[in-house]
Amino acid sequence: MDLRKLKTLIDLVSESNVSELEITEAEGKVRIVKGQPAVVQVAAPVAAPVAVAAPAPALAAPAAAPAAAPEVAAGHAVKSPMVGTFYRASSPGAKSFVEVGSQVKEGDTICIIEAMKILNEIEADKSGTVTQILCENGQAVEYGQPLLMIE
Repeated sequence: MDLRKLKTLIDLVSESNVSELEITEAEGKVRIVKGQPAVVQVAAPVAAPVAVAAPAPALAAPAAAPAAAPEVAAGHAVKSPMVGTFYRASSPGAKSFVEVGSQVKEGDTICIIEAMKILNEIEADKSGTVTQILCENGQAVEYGQPLLMIE
C-alpha cells in the first residue's frame, strides 16, 4: 500500500465518525485507530516483510519533527485540527489573515488548512494578540501541531 493511500485513509478516519479502520490487501494489513493523533499499524505479509515494513518509519518521522520545533513563545497555542497544508491567506496574492502583533477575537479566521482539496478556515479559539506564527505558508501540518501563539 503506498504512502498516498495511507495518508488518504488517515484523513478520512480523522474527519469521520469512524473510530477504527482495518484493511487487508495483498501487500499487507493496515489498521488505523482514532483517539490519538494518527495511530497507524502496518502488518507485513509473511512472504514480503521488507517491502511493507519500510513505510512505517516514514510515518513516524513527521510526528517527531514538531517536538523539535524552535523556541515557542509563551501563551496559548492554536493547534491544527487536521492534517493538511497551512495557508496564511485566502489566495496567493491576498493579504494574510493575521500577522505577528495582530489583535484577534475568538471566532476570527486566522488561517486556512487545505485537506483533500477542501479549504478549511481555522478560527481563533481564544482572544488576544498573535505573538508568533509557527508555520510557513504552504507548509504541511499534522493534527495537533501548533500553528501560532496567542497571548
